[in-house]
Parts: sequence; structure tokens; C-alpha cells
Amino acid sequence: MILDTAQITGIGDRPSNQDALATASEDGLSCFILADGTGGHEGGEVAASLVIEGIAQKFLQEASFSARALRSYIDWAILKVADFKKQNAKYSDMSATVASILIDQNNHCALWAHLGDTRIYMFRHGRIIHTSKDHSMAQRLVDAGYANYATIRKHPQRNMLYAAIGAEGDTAAEITQEAVELQNGDAFLLCTDGFWEWISEDEMEQSLHLAVNSEAWLNAMNALTEKNIAASAVRRDNFSAITICLQRATTAATTATTISTPATPVAASSPTAS
Repeated sequence: MILDTAQITGIGDRPSNQDALATASEDGLSCFILADGTGGHEGGEVAASLVIEGIAQKFLQEASFSARALRSYIDWAILKVADFKKQNAKYSDMSATVASILIDQNNHCALWAHLGDTRIYMFRHGRIIHTSKDHSMAQRLVDAGYANYATIRKHPQRNMLYAAIGAEGDTAAEITQEAVELQNGDAFLLCTDGFWEWISEDEMEQSLHLAVNSEAWLNAMNALTEKNIAASAVRRDNFSAITICLQRATTAATTATTISTPATPVAASSPTAS
């Protein structure tokens, strides 16, 4: 299976970038990780980096495909953040959201996990078939029937989280317990709130429909976020995203060699096959 991927991260209008992302591959398995230091808290940038490093480190040490393995990678990141906070009092309030996808290229299946409001979208036949649920106060109001999901991007409590790594409380990371079988043409988008707040689900789908590869899809979506922000008076937050388009190896040769010219600084597409 070919994984055609692209990624972007930007500082926006903030003094520093508290987002972090990474990918790692081992024995036909690929792990994609995205984290966002929360709320401008002291050390958010440190927390996000520790989360990324912790998950990637544990994955490379013990690469395995199961919900239990993915849980262990998340738990290792939680431990790393907790240990750092104990040793550095000024970072006692730091935390970070996380989203991670584990893909078994040989057996064509995936698992994923998230905590906070960094999102995972799964697309099939160009349409969204799964969206991770934010661990935010706004989402709780939606669940209770006091708010409409269609307005969640503008809700005054959209950035108030009740769970993140370093501030888990009683909420554990949500992890798919059963592997999801992947089909030719499936796609994933991992993105922080600084990205998804400025693009609708319809725009995500339309951009995917018109794109020739992951890089073109990501470029098109980011152009829409910039257009939507320009029409508002809001300063842009840090933003990050990873796109993954999947093709069977027998049908992916043309797609993997198609190159688009990036409109913004996006890492080049990275097709990997197994």
C-alpha cells in the first residue's frame, strides 16, 4: 500500500509555534503524530515536543499494530510530560493535545488515538466518514444539546479543554479498539485547531475531490484557511496538518509520481510503499 503524505506547520501571528508533528516507520508500520501545546500556557511548546518525541520513541522501540500498543505509546508520552513537570516547577501547568494514526501497510488497516481538540478526519470516496470528538467544553455543550455542532468553530468555549496530555483528569485518550480496514482511495487529515477552525468539512471534501495528491490537497486547504482568515479580523493561531492519501501499490504508480507546485511552504509529498 502506498502512503502519499504531506505536512505543514506555521507560527501564524503568535510569538512562537507550540505545535509539533512527526512521522515514523518501522517494519511496514507507519505512525503519524501531531500535538498542540495548549492555551498559551508556559511550556506548551515543550509539552508538544515531549509528546511527539515520546510517542515516536516508544513506537520505534516497540513497533506493533494493536490498540494496546498505541495506548502504550500515548502512556509513555504522558509519563514523559509528567516527569518533566515534576523536575521543572515553572512548567507545572504545561499540557498538549495529541492525535496519532497507526497504519499497517502490509495488512491495509489503521488505528488512531486522540486527546484534546487536535482532530482526525477519515475520508472514503471523497467524503468524511469519521471525525474525532473534541475534549472541549464546546463539544460537551453540543453533546448535551445546548449548542449546535455547525457553530462550534465560533463558540466562545471552543478553546476551553477538559483533557490534554499533562491535564488528563479523569479522561483517557480515545483509541479505536478494532482495526479499521482501509480501502483504495481512503484519506486522513490530522490537524490542530488553528487549521480546522478556518476550513469547513465541505471545503475539506471539495479540496480532496480536486487534488491529485496529498501535497496538492494540503496546499488547497491551507489556501482556503488563509482566505477565510483574511476575511476576518482575527489573528491566526499556530496551525499544523498532516494529509495521508492511500492507494493500493498496483494502482498508485501514477499518483505517486504526480507533483504539484506548492503555493505555501509545505513539505514535499512522501510516497512510501509496502
